[in-house]
Amino acid sequence: MKAKTSLKALTERLLVEMRPRAKSLIVTAYGDAIGPHGGTVWLGSLIGLLEPLGLSERMVRTAVFRLIKDDWLKATPIGRRSTYGLTETGWRRFAAAYRRIYAPLEWSWDGEWHLVMILASGVSSEERDALRRELTWQGFGQVGPNLLAHPTADGAELAATLDELGMMERVVVMKSRHVRPQPGQALKMLVRESWDLEGLAHGYRGFLERFKPIQARLSSGEELDGETAFRLRILMLHDFRRVLLRDPLLPAELLPENWVGTEARRQCRDLYIKVHEKAESHLMAALSTADGPLPPLDPGFFARFGGI
Repeated sequence: MKAKTSLKALTERLLVEMRPRAKSLIVTAYGDAIGPHGGTVWLGSLIGLLEPLGLSERMVRTAVFRLIKDDWLKATPIGRRSTYGLTETGWRRFAAAYRRIYAPLEWSWDGEWHLVMILASGVSSEERDALRRELTWQGFGQVGPNLLAHPTADGAELAATLDELGMMERVVVMKSRHVRPQPGQALKMLVRESWDLEGLAHGYRGFLERFKPIQARLSSGEELDGETAFRLRILMLHDFRRVLLRDPLLPAELLPENWVGTEARRQCRDLYIKVHEKAESHLMAALSTADGPLPPLDPGFFARFGGI
């Protein structure tokens, strides 16, 4: 009888298969694990934390330097050592991502849409492209040459983006409501034309397939050590967010039946709940700050995925 593959071996296999890039993996680690503990750690302890994820000291130092250049992190020298913490821009970027990555599985929709109409004159092609990129990242779909729409947009985030890009007076933002009480076929067709749901579904199915063996081993009651729990948590969130951050998070009423994204988000939440406590214990033992141990978890951490 063939022996079942252990969680540790499955984690090693995932690491080889995914081959995450150092810079992107560090962003995941800061956003998911370090941010809720204050967002600042000694570089040496960060190097030690990430070594089991396949990142050498040189790789971490190089990636951290690039993240400083990109205004994600800032260095604070203390004697011969330095701590590395999130910048204001880094915190703001994570706050926007948190609302999507850790969103509840279900939410109600009031039927309203945000419409963003870009003026035909007075906006350069570069400015237009920059705005489209930012709003696409926020989940907006392009429903016309100069018209973007989203049914569950964050109004504050939209306003902040327009202000940051200097576009506040060069676009028209309106709210609209579909005249029919329930979305009809025409509206669902518009959704399929404006968002790449097929590509998203492919990404979600890949995530489900990669982490299904992990789910099975955890459900069987196999014991999990802290380091493996941390590695699984980071690898899972890293893989999940690559798909999720392209997901406009449309209301269920506008999505295909048995939408695979819902299953993927449910699996992510369930796995997260199973590994986060041991992962936290490992994190607290591995990382340190200029003031000693990591600060306690921010209470908002426990609101992730609607409550963990």
